[in-house]
Amino acid sequence: MQYVDPYLPREIFGWRSPRLGMDMPIVRYGHHGHALLLYPTAQADFLENERFFLIKAIEPLIFAGRVQVFSIDSINRHAWMNRHVPVLEQARRQALYSGYVEEEVAPHIRRCLGDPYARIATSGASFGAFHAANQFFRRPDLFDTLIAMSGFYDLEGDYLEGHSNDEIFFNNPLWFVREMRDSDQLRRLQHDTDIHILTGEGAYEAPHEARRFSQVLWDKGIWHDLDVWGKDVNHDWPWWRRMLPYVIAERARRF
Repeated sequence: MQYVDPYLPREIFGWRSPRLGMDMPIVRYGHHGHALLLYPTAQADFLENERFFLIKAIEPLIFAGRVQVFSIDSINRHAWMNRHVPVLEQARRQALYSGYVEEEVAPHIRRCLGDPYARIATSGASFGAFHAANQFFRRPDLFDTLIAMSGFYDLEGDYLEGHSNDEIFFNNPLWFVREMRDSDQLRRLQHDTDIHILTGEGAYEAPHEARRFSQVLWDKGIWHDLDVWGKDVNHDWPWWRRMLPYVIAERARRF
């Protein structure tokens, strides 16, 4: 089956991450436009967004030079979604994954762009939205745009089992954003970012998670777009294939 146009520029690269001790592939689609770092859902790999036709949904924007996409692996199967791993070890692995993105993936994308100061957009659906938001709010110096689809932004209810330490706190967006004080990081989030939080109200969606995080952002003076779609909008790929091109083409300022 052909998942993308055969003429779409597509390059697979990767390296063995010194932080993770794992081979971590990355695929790039397109050569022009604003860079978008795309996360997979749940425990999936770097090609999931291609297999489920999310790349196909934004192909016209890639061909038009509006966006180029970099898609990476998740490590959820080794961390938050592996019940055989103790919570504090899951948190340690999450912290390593955040370091991998910030210190390895972002510099790689900047090298590809030929711009050592470029800021990057980030997106994902479901658990991918959590990772995109976590990375974005941790490092707005690296990331300028967030498109979070059908996500959650707090690990406490389902994953933490009452645990807390710095590795958890600084990788749990609702917690660390809520506690932000006057800083360059907060000012950049308030004045120099583009944030889009989308959710449906249909089967398996959690609009209350989006609304709860949105309130935390407003409390911090962080402007954003909370876009709640209808009760027919389920937690599934057909809707994410509508959301992502809609935001890139119609709402996001930097594409």
